[in-house]
Amino acid sequence: MSTLPVSEIPRKIWTREEAHALVDLGFPNAEKLELIEGELIDRMGKKHLHNLWQTLILEWLHQQFGPEFVQMESSIYVSPDDNLLSEPEPDLIVTAHSIRDYRDNVTPSEIRLLIEVSDSSVSLDLGKKEGLYARAAIPEYWVVDIPDRLVHVHRDPAQDHYTSIVKYAFAHDIAPIAKPDAVFCPDRL
Repeated sequence: MSTLPVSEIPRKIWTREEAHALVDLGFPNAEKLELIEGELIDRMGKKHLHNLWQTLILEWLHQQFGPEFVQMESSIYVSPDDNLLSEPEPDLIVTAHSIRDYRDNVTPSEIRLLIEVSDSSVSLDLGKKEGLYARAAIPEYWVVDIPDRLVHVHRDPAQDHYTSIVKYAFAHDIAPIAKPDAVFCPDRL
């Protein structure tokens, strides 16, 4: 009996509608799944360091932009071509309008800064998610890479990638495009 290599095993490609139906039908932990390019990603395994950094960055964002302009783990829309099979829930986003103004997912044109905090998801955040966010023309995307103590700052989206990617050590200052006078330095949080 022959077996297929893992890479050749057929996989289910999920749509937004199907992912929402799992939640509506009450499947256990369905609300803890994130849809990325037709694949359901389990977000349940966030570790202490991830939660700590997410909280520290959230506090900094609140100080810089105000709590009404910062959302945590909220679903967003991406480019029209990607919306059918993707519904990312970034760790943190800074929006152009107050959270009170939204009745649905935030659209890419309303996102001023998007941040993913990565402890075990660095390859996903620097791979598939980078492409999704670039195609959506999100102007600035940061990946806070906990294992390597780096912040990968992505700017200038073009098609499916960012044309400017700079890696900053945790000891360096970073100024977001949306607020150039703000100074983000992970080591000082």
